[in-house]
Amino acid sequence: MNKVTVTDHPLIQHKLTLMRKQNTGSKDFRELLTEITMLMGYEVTKDLPLGDVEIETPVAKMTAKELTGKKLAIVPILRAGIGMVDGLINLIPAAKVGHIGLYRDPETLQPVEYYCKLPQDIGEREVLLVDPMLATGGSSVAAIQLLREKGAKNIRMVNLVAAPEGIAEVHKVYPDVDIYVAAVDERLNEHKYIVPGLGDAGDRLFGTK
Repeated sequence: MNKVTVTDHPLIQHKLTLMRKQNTGSKDFRELLTEITMLMGYEVTKDLPLGDVEIETPVAKMTAKELTGKKLAIVPILRAGIGMVDGLINLIPAAKVGHIGLYRDPETLQPVEYYCKLPQDIGEREVLLVDPMLATGGSSVAAIQLLREKGAKNIRMVNLVAAPEGIAEVHKVYPDVDIYVAAVDERLNEHKYIVPGLGDAGDRLFGTK
């Protein structure tokens, strides 16, 4: 319960530093996000169950290992979460991809759903919910709620950078959801941006800043 895994591999930390730099352009930002997500994918999937299978190599017969158990689904929170899909698909080509769209109401500051399309068998899959930034936790909690309403039981969150406040909010509501991050930053500022963070991931990803 309340598990947070920080993937502090040197390559991930180096690439994250490049992403944080304000003069890093959208092309490099996108490529770095894909690379980091793929590297994080090794940590996120390291406990997937394996089973024995009999195969024949060009030299001999042998008992080898292959994945068993639940299949996977990758669900990005729009729009920045899209930037993390390719990195995981490179590792898990058979995974299905859903999408959840949320925006923040300017008056209530609460997340509002505007789009949700998930695999029909989402309840039978291990779900990787992806979003580069875990700030207040509001969008993440809303996305997890949507997934649960659609039948998802096993959910893991994968974020690039998280604020302590966001982690606490997710685990207050959903203590059974494990969170995987490349870094836990200091705090949120008065505008609810992660400090030091890397700015607005969606704007930097798509060049709309």
